[in-house]
Amino acid sequence: MNRKNTFFYQPAKTGGTWNQGGKGTPGPQLDLSELDKEEEAKQAERLMMGRVRLLLNKPFFGNLATRLIPIPTYKVPTAGTDGRRFFYNPAFLKHLTDNEVLFLCGHEVLHCVFDHFGRREGRNPALYNMAGDYIINIILADEQVGDVITTVPILLDYKYRGWTSEEVYDDLKENCPNPQETLDFHFDMDGEGEGDSTSGKGEGDGEGEEGKGGQEGKDVQKDLEAEFGGGELTDEEKKALKDELKEAIIEAANQAGAGNVPGGIERLIKEWTEPKLDWRSVIRAQVESSLKDDYTFMRPSRKSHSTNCILPGMDRAEKIEVACALDMSGSIGQQQATDFLSEVRGILDQYEDFELSVWCFDTDVYNHVKYTPDNADEIDKYQLQGGGGTSFEVNWTYMKENEIEPKQFIMFTDGYPCSGWGDNEYCDTVFLIHGNESTTAPFGITVHYEEPNKIKQAA
Repeated sequence: MNRKNTFFYQPAKTGGTWNQGGKGTPGPQLDLSELDKEEEAKQAERLMMGRVRLLLNKPFFGNLATRLIPIPTYKVPTAGTDGRRFFYNPAFLKHLTDNEVLFLCGHEVLHCVFDHFGRREGRNPALYNMAGDYIINIILADEQVGDVITTVPILLDYKYRGWTSEEVYDDLKENCPNPQETLDFHFDMDGEGEGDSTSGKGEGDGEGEEGKGGQEGKDVQKDLEAEFGGGELTDEEKKALKDELKEAIIEAANQAGAGNVPGGIERLIKEWTEPKLDWRSVIRAQVESSLKDDYTFMRPSRKSHSTNCILPGMDRAEKIEVACALDMSGSIGQQQATDFLSEVRGILDQYEDFELSVWCFDTDVYNHVKYTPDNADEIDKYQLQGGGGTSFEVNWTYMKENEIEPKQFIMFTDGYPCSGWGDNEYCDTVFLIHGNESTTAPFGITVHYEEPNKIKQAA
């Protein structure tokens, strides 16, 4: 006897151009009863033909879609991917048009491209899953990958065009307290085993079955892993998967050719393939460039020994003033902050006199501490404070109110301002960005932070 589940969908409530079923009103009910073998085979063939059509018409998406192993299962209400496999519900596929199947394939491909199952980093899973879907669906609509799915309401709001998932997340956190449905099941690779609990909430009317909405997403993920293999990944396995996906994405872009890759993804690939500057070297160069070139006979040059005459050396007696602001709203932790501050202290140690101002910020400034040669040894004990929203501009307000005019201002951040980036005319600024490789600040110097072991491996 076939198991029968009817899944119940809710449309997005955050505004925009989507109004399928009306805002806040129920979407369609879909009969997702298990199909017979002949019908399952028909849906598998439709999926295969859809991937072939993508190869011919949208080669970038097609190349990546065909590397995902298709797995039919009724454990998910719609579809989902873990980066290597494409899980799909044959009964759901039956409700889609052929062009909507293309959209669904593209949707799963972009989850892989943007690593949505591995970069949540402690954010609310439901809201982050929504944010990922908003970004993906806009790209697919803009690129005309099949037809936008109308069989069920999806998260589509064009105000988010050009945003990152993290920026959408911040907006949803502020303006959407009640999570809405996502199109597909979202895997969680962060090791917390939460999975997705927002896709396709159901009202099970089968024999004791709760349907997708009656279970926690983590149970669905565990069920899939138990039946088809998988499980929590080690850090090495996560890195291997990310590297595998990056290689596949770059290869797909090369095969697709110019003009066939979405602009945002082209920029992402450029970030991956271009050589990166060592952030330590950049900060050192910027600090030194803020000093005036001055020479003194009080510090003879080392070249004096080889020339048999006394040459003036560089005067490093000038006091150097550096301010460092630590963004506490994102992915920067105590270890990253300690590593960063230790490196800045090492740069300043070569000068006789310096003043290093350090503070944390979110929407306010916290724990402002000044370090000089007299207390520089205490910098390793600096404690992080804050952890609310994000306002880059609060740093410039704070500096102006407290008459702080550093020769170099360094902001250590994840690169997601809620409003502006700050005052581009106040002082020389370096944005050291952690975990957001596609972002470049509109002014100053942008350099991307890498963990010490990654820098060593790349050297």
